[in-house]
Amino acid sequence: MAETHQDKKTGEVVGPSGPNVETLHAVESFEVGTLEESSGDAIDDAMLRAQGYKAAMPRVFSILSSIGLCFSITNSWVGALSNFGQGLRYGGPQVVIFSLIVATFVQWIITLGQYHFVYILAAPKYKRISAFVTGWMSVLAWWIMTCSGLSLCAISATGLAAFMYPSYEPTSWQIWLVYVGMAIFSVIPLFIFPKFLTKLATGSLYLTIIGFAVWFIVLLAMKKESNPGSLMTESGLGSSGWSSGTAWMLGISNAMYCYGGTDAAIHIAEEMHSPGRQIPQAMNLTMLIGFVTCVPIMVVFMFVMKDMDKIMNAGFPAAELLYEATGNRPVTIFLTVWLILIYISCLPPQFVECGRIGWAFARDNGLPFSNYFAHIDEKLAFPVRTTLASVVFTAIYGLLYLASSTAFNSIITSAVLFLNITLALPQAILVIRGRNTHLPRRYVNLGWVGYFCNIFSPLWIIVLTALVCMPPSIPVEVGTMNYTSPILVGLFAIVIGSWFIYGHQFEGPKIDWEMLNATHELAGEGTSKKDKQ
Repeated sequence: MAETHQDKKTGEVVGPSGPNVETLHAVESFEVGTLEESSGDAIDDAMLRAQGYKAAMPRVFSILSSIGLCFSITNSWVGALSNFGQGLRYGGPQVVIFSLIVATFVQWIITLGQYHFVYILAAPKYKRISAFVTGWMSVLAWWIMTCSGLSLCAISATGLAAFMYPSYEPTSWQIWLVYVGMAIFSVIPLFIFPKFLTKLATGSLYLTIIGFAVWFIVLLAMKKESNPGSLMTESGLGSSGWSSGTAWMLGISNAMYCYGGTDAAIHIAEEMHSPGRQIPQAMNLTMLIGFVTCVPIMVVFMFVMKDMDKIMNAGFPAAELLYEATGNRPVTIFLTVWLILIYISCLPPQFVECGRIGWAFARDNGLPFSNYFAHIDEKLAFPVRTTLASVVFTAIYGLLYLASSTAFNSIITSAVLFLNITLALPQAILVIRGRNTHLPRRYVNLGWVGYFCNIFSPLWIIVLTALVCMPPSIPVEVGTMNYTSPILVGLFAIVIGSWFIYGHQFEGPKIDWEMLNATHELAGEGTSKKDKQ
């Protein structure tokens, strides 16, 4: 049955999006309408109303532009280029390649959704606090992960300058200035070209796919020598001090960074056509493109690598390996500039996500001053205030880099863990409460595979939490200490404190199950009929 309540002013019994009679009439109008009327954005808007919301932004994302936005954020192969040096420390080429393959399927299983799912699935007694905590973890994870993207741009740009001018040594404050400059530069297109967001996302996808092809071909064509195939499976090459089994597990947790943000499609659901169908497609294709780009490029990297120790300790390992393989400075500089441009092109989509997820949480009164932040600019048609709030947050957070780059990177690691916790939490609830009785009708039904994913995900997150908190090498020194454990406790304490301060105002989505199931059924019928034509 749909949730209802009595309006205090009128005494009228209403549902989550207004009088029940209106929502039922809306459904009835779709049932008797034409196929064109019942298979377009009208049904999508009805689904949104069934969750207690009204459409606030235009539906402009096609499946291609959705994939463009999602993959430009995840961008697995450039993510692998940024952290493969740590994989080499854990166990050499064997860990770099095979942990990446394992991480692909682990992340593929885990990827789902966040606080809306928790609110819908959790028991009534716990749904508000569990959804509130999950929502805050999701917001913090996305905002801090964007800091990671900014730091990659800043470190790569200054690292390229150091490569071109060996006498130059970038300082922390110079890196921070580049970091802030990148943040400001990244949001400018969102304000100047708001109607071209989908084209920017698609353009970013083309830039990174072409960039992958160029890097791949150049490395194969210009390599001076190749390592034997036996090096790819040789064990004991790590220098972290950990045993081979522990190093392997740490390598998997390190490789999962390459698949951060795979849930991006969920946060633009209200701007997509047929989101019930396109979101799973976008998420799965993002993972597929990530796999077929990052694994081959890493295999090539390991074959053309010469001096593993030098690459592990380089400020910009990807550029160092490229120069070793080709021996050509102009080519190295050109491809490194291309890589930095890809990093930069990933930033506007990340701020798009930061603004959307902050706005959605504010709409449910999850943020301080929610009435202010739950605002869509009528002219620009996107949440300007939460987008700017995320920019300010990243700039302030970047100041931590001036004090301690180790602490800065530890918090980013915490963000990756936070994001995966938010993905696994609703799945754990499903295992406890049952998939068949607590999931609505939907376009994609995984059946028994869904149970496997729901059981595996929370179990893996328990393991991942332990791995993320372990130091990257032993014996542990002040400079190599992992600050993730106290940071996790601190961030979680802030979230819990926020609940006691203003959590009473948090609402969560109000689901009209009758209308939601009816619109899902109509959407399915519309899709099947369209496929037959």
